[in-house]
Amino acid sequence: MVKKIYLYGNWKMNMTRSETEAFYKDFAGQVKGSPLSAAMGTALEAAVFPPFTSLAAAENASKTCPKGLAPILGAQNAYLEPKGAFTGEVSLPMLKDIGCTHVILGHSERRVIFGETDELIAQKVGAALKESIVPVFCYGETLEEREGNKTFDVLSRQLRALSALSAAELGRIIYAYEPVWAIGTGKSATSAEAQEACVYSKKLLGELGGGESLVVLYGGSVKPDNARELLSMDAIDGALVGGASLKADSFLQIYKAYAGIN
Repeated sequence: MVKKIYLYGNWKMNMTRSETEAFYKDFAGQVKGSPLSAAMGTALEAAVFPPFTSLAAAENASKTCPKGLAPILGAQNAYLEPKGAFTGEVSLPMLKDIGCTHVILGHSERRVIFGETDELIAQKVGAALKESIVPVFCYGETLEEREGNKTFDVLSRQLRALSALSAAELGRIIYAYEPVWAIGTGKSATSAEAQEACVYSKKLLGELGGGESLVVLYGGSVKPDNARELLSMDAIDGALVGGASLKADSFLQIYKAYAGIN
């Protein structure tokens, strides 16, 4: 039986307003009248995360899509305070006002390049939940940590940073396991490696009170040619996609490859 797949696209620092509008037009055109139309919202939950400058264009473009055929709108980051003297930051209420229902937090690029700590990321997650915005919580190990057999130690530390949250709050988070060494490198974890990490994550989160119905995505060079094998793993509920999400065709091909749709 085909399971529900969460297909989330992180556009990173790409896509102008006009490119965003073109994406939505192409996305709706490919979904309308195809088997994807029936899947949207039931067997397939699609979401895109444009840069801040393209969020308004995405929100406007979504209104031109047939009902139920536009992807969910999310942002790539947010600050934890609702307003104030934080030059260059964007608040969660601002994202909510522009139409975002989801936000990516803790992406490895935020952790590694911008120095965000486990503590700060956990605070952001809590702030998002208070604003009723779904956090997409990213976590994962570096190549050095994997080769040093520290993968599970790293995942434990990153996930346990959320331990102050209630069981209900843990259940509202979308978790995205992204091994740092597989992001933007063309390398991908094997299906066995991704499955092992996602199984471990669900077990640990269950111990923290998160329940059994948690959603855990895999991210790291997911493409149409490896999507079926990865998404067929029972502990992997979907994919957080980078470069392949910049075009509606390659983005949707990931789900088509899994579901066997031509």
